[in-house]
Amino acid sequence: MELKNILKNGTSISSSGTTGPAKQIYQSPDKIKHANQAARDVQKITSTSKIYTVCKLDHAGGLLAQTLPAIEIDAEVHIEQFNPFKWVRSIKEFTHSHLTPSMALAITKTKAWNNLDLSNKIIACGSDRVPAECINRFVAKGATFIANWGMSEIGPMAINKTYTQQDAEAYDLPGYTIMGDTAFCDIKISEWNELIVRGEICAYDDWFATGDIVKFEKGCYWYYGRK
Repeated sequence: MELKNILKNGTSISSSGTTGPAKQIYQSPDKIKHANQAARDVQKITSTSKIYTVCKLDHAGGLLAQTLPAIEIDAEVHIEQFNPFKWVRSIKEFTHSHLTPSMALAITKTKAWNNLDLSNKIIACGSDRVPAECINRFVAKGATFIANWGMSEIGPMAINKTYTQQDAEAYDLPGYTIMGDTAFCDIKISEWNELIVRGEICAYDDWFATGDIVKFEKGCYWYYGRK
């Protein structure tokens, strides 16, 4: 019920704090509504989906990537603290899960990983750089793997790219990691290569300077680092 109330009243979530003091970003009901729809479109979340949430709910990835989008349409959601050994045992019961890259790589180091079949599983990954190595390990196990970029201020499924076994292997550009080839927001790249965004999935009405240094090449957006 508490999460249902967020859909009606909005909430504030904490930014990651990885590049400075964490701050509270208000998520209005209207922003959440549009972000939820984008997340469902990207990840093919339906009322029959089964979501395995292991990221913290006070951050964008845990709350907004899959949990609220699923709850809004009454899909099944299971929430628990992340444990790589438990995740490998439990994922067979679910259709979707969202991970940070460090979580994803920890999962690949468990003994049970060798025999894991992720066919028909949709795994989204964000909140930090998503290296090609991480993408390719999950795709090799049969997963549909979605690399995504977003922030507490926008998204979190703002820019993304979906990988399957039918695609060529993912790769990194020198110094850059993939953000995605599909955007659910308006994008500008400043003369200093800073990503600037706006849209219905943004917490602000006007253009927002993200502080992320990016480039657009080969039909994709690529992440370099912070301003």
